[in-house]
Amino acid sequence: MRALLSTAIGGPETLQLQEIADPVPGLGDVLIAVKAVGVNYPDSLIIEDKYQFRPERPFAPGGEVAGTVIGLGDGTEGLSIGDRVIGFAGWGGMAEKLTLNAQRCVKIPDSMPFDEAAAFLMTYGTSHYALIDRGGMKAGDQVLVLGAAGGVGVAAVELAKAVGARVIAAVSSEEKAAFARDKGADATIVYPTGALDKDQARAFSDAVKAATGGAGADIIYDGVGGDYAEPALRAIAWQGRYLVVGFPAGIPKIPLNLTLLKGCQIVGVFWGAFTA
Repeated sequence: MRALLSTAIGGPETLQLQEIADPVPGLGDVLIAVKAVGVNYPDSLIIEDKYQFRPERPFAPGGEVAGTVIGLGDGTEGLSIGDRVIGFAGWGGMAEKLTLNAQRCVKIPDSMPFDEAAAFLMTYGTSHYALIDRGGMKAGDQVLVLGAAGGVGVAAVELAKAVGARVIAAVSSEEKAAFARDKGADATIVYPTGALDKDQARAFSDAVKAATGGAGADIIYDGVGGDYAEPALRAIAWQGRYLVVGFPAGIPKIPLNLTLLKGCQIVGVFWGAFTA
């Protein structure tokens, strides 16, 4: 079979399409004919050796797949040959075939296209785990989503609205703000890109407070990090929950005295470990 392999540390340009042996399903596994692969930020990190997991090379990136079950290992239960599934792999998905434990797969309906299914699991799984399991979100909460037009951000907006929360979407452009509103956001904030000076940081905090009627956000879903983290935290509600989901804008530096002043919690969200 063919697979897109990482053979050396680097970006997507270092990946090589190679012929490798077909995988064989083990105990409790399924063999999947991969029809589509979700491409996520962790895929970029993992081939650059910047992710929490560092597989031995050569390996194929691709943390989530959609496809058809074409083989079963001994003792496999719950799935049958021909089933349409999505699966969480961690890596290995950018290949024509993949073996996964059946417990890491979920059947999908015939009406769900493979390309949509392949982009569903990591984004919505991350956001559900963050908001529900780690954040304890409930109806009536005011939820600030940083990076609300990105993959996990959109998922957070939609899930929060489904639960009955009020959503403030923070994004970097008016076009993204319109997109977030189309996905259900109740209010939007456009923040500047790049490093924030003191005035910009204060303006961002003030905008969050204004959007929440002065109460602050009960939950802050931060998939951005960088200079946006501290001003967002300054606008958290008393005993709010600050969810650290990602930091593509840089690792944030947060004054920990704010946790005392706000009575809040800073909560790490690592869905990959949760699913392991």
